[in-house]
Amino acid sequence: MIDQLMRSLPIEQLSAALGTDDATTRQAVQAALPALLGGLHKNSEDQSGAQSLLEALGQHHDGLDDGVNLDRVDTNDGEKILGHVFGNNTDGVVNQLGGMGGGQLGPIVRRLLPILAPIVLSWLARQVTGAGQQRGGGAQTQQPSGGSTNQPGGALGNGPAEQQSRQADNRADQQQGGGLDMTSILQEVLGSALGGGRR
Repeated sequence: MIDQLMRSLPIEQLSAALGTDDATTRQAVQAALPALLGGLHKNSEDQSGAQSLLEALGQHHDGLDDGVNLDRVDTNDGEKILGHVFGNNTDGVVNQLGGMGGGQLGPIVRRLLPILAPIVLSWLARQVTGAGQQRGGGAQTQQPSGGSTNQPGGALGNGPAEQQSRQADNRADQQQGGGLDMTSILQEVLGSALGGGRR
């Protein structure tokens, strides 16, 4: 699944944005994607993290309708996503990933991650939606539950607490009503993506 996502990325455009060559860009992407997916998987392992992630997927579900277009990628949104995925440890993750390239990849990975993060969420939203539709037999699983993209907070559902509570209640009602556990589907998709990356 990581290979599938990599094939959808415009490497030449990424290289131009990063100011590096295609081979180095691919190396940085190969380091960054598993780290992003691993961070998302870790977040999905507790209920509040999973709910926030499902909310974020609801805001990114149509991001890849026309393929990956870097002109539409919001790196400010990407920075918010990184803050939720890695907390205060983003620089530590970057340093670790940079070491895979003999220390040369660090600055490139740091510029790449805010670009990749919204793309990964859009890709993940499509995977979760597709899995939910297959499992639900076409039930009401058109997209992961989520609010408007205009709501305060943005990236991973960090808006007002009352709004989040109402949205969580709505999600629970929708999941129970449709007979689907979107949290489990989310975890399975992420686990499958990471498993595919290790083979």
